[in-house]
Amino acid sequence: MTSVLIVDDQELVRAGFRLIIELEPGLEVAGEAADGDEAVRRARELRPDVVLMDIRMPRMDGIEATSRLVSAAGGPRVLILTTFDLDEYVYAALRAGASGFLVKDAPRDQLVHAVRTVARGEALLAPTVTRRLIERFALLPPPGDGGIPEPVRTLTPRERDVLRALAEGLTNHEIAQRLVVSDATIKTHVARLLAKLGVRDRVQAVVLAYECGFVRPSGPPVSGAAAPG
Repeated sequence: MTSVLIVDDQELVRAGFRLIIELEPGLEVAGEAADGDEAVRRARELRPDVVLMDIRMPRMDGIEATSRLVSAAGGPRVLILTTFDLDEYVYAALRAGASGFLVKDAPRDQLVHAVRTVARGEALLAPTVTRRLIERFALLPPPGDGGIPEPVRTLTPRERDVLRALAEGLTNHEIAQRLVVSDATIKTHVARLLAKLGVRDRVQAVVLAYECGFVRPSGPPVSGAAAPG
């Protein structure tokens, strides 16, 4: 059973999410919170698998609450839900450690799919969010010499291929088809590259890849990204 903590400052919004989740087999509502401060406390008490997190809330916003939750050992996965599909919120939420990002008007089935996806340890971004994130990085200047961190340089050629595909938003199955290998092989590659990069999930790997210039929104990765040997 996947337990979910619902965090939003509007009671009607929380009630709506609760109804959706409680009607789904395998999902249950562990509790609710009306702001980020309460969310952190309730998450420590209830230890939910997933936190549905609003961004704009009193006392402590969802970005700070997300950062505190995911930094704790064994912390929950956080799925950001907001009415504000804006660059600064997307980027801040991902940097804080969110595993997914959806706007609140997403269809019910997308919400349920998102909860199940992040509960499995995977990551999820709404298509509009992915596009905006890529557009943001397209505006960044190319990194200077030495901009590629050492963990990225140590990736094998195949792991670099997988990271590029992750940055395009491809699923494990789609990457497997592109590289003509099994889904299980890609799952192994993803796990290994996450460990090498020292990141929690695919979203964090993609953010790192774009930030350091290993992947650019158009064109191949910078020459400094090649692994030794």
